[in-house]
Amino acid sequence: MNIQKTIESLSKNGFTAELAPDSTTAVNRVKELIPAGSEVMTMTSVTLDTIGLADLLNKAPYVSVRDQISALPKEAAKQRRQLGTAPDYAVGSVHAVSEEGQIFVASNTGSQLPAYLYGAAHVIWVVGTQKIVPDQKAALDRIYTDVLSKESASANTAYGITTGSHVSKLVIFDREIKPGRIHLIFVPETLGF
Repeated sequence: MNIQKTIESLSKNGFTAELAPDSTTAVNRVKELIPAGSEVMTMTSVTLDTIGLADLLNKAPYVSVRDQISALPKEAAKQRRQLGTAPDYAVGSVHAVSEEGQIFVASNTGSQLPAYLYGAAHVIWVVGTQKIVPDQKAALDRIYTDVLSKESASANTAYGITTGSHVSKLVIFDREIKPGRIHLIFVPETLGF
């Protein structure tokens, strides 16, 4: 994998990307990027959980959209969906990034996609460098072999889903037209799936 080539390709495609030396630095960098008082939606992410970022962003000085959603009754499904769709900041991870500058996000439910695609004013992804692949074919191979099997095992452990997870929705980000909206922070550690 060529991290510098990937960062340069992402930059040419309108994304902001940088390399943090470790996960502690990445956490501090995310805190620098998000002003106190901002609404933050932490997407379900093994990466965020592993580095402690989900817990950190779901309390003061930030406004936790996840907590707002959890406080609503299940009958308020429309409100719950609306809250997660357009936060100030959506923070999560992705499943693959190509050296050509494409970003790949797979999802079973699609719940994180509206914010990532358009709704969130800012998107920050923390990404382990093991997710960098040469091209689109390698990204899809990674998602359908490595990621899907690990996500299925995780869904079984967390929710008792024995039928496995699915790549029900798959988004390829080729370009971002709003400069500075999407920011990737690579970490040279194995983080997430």
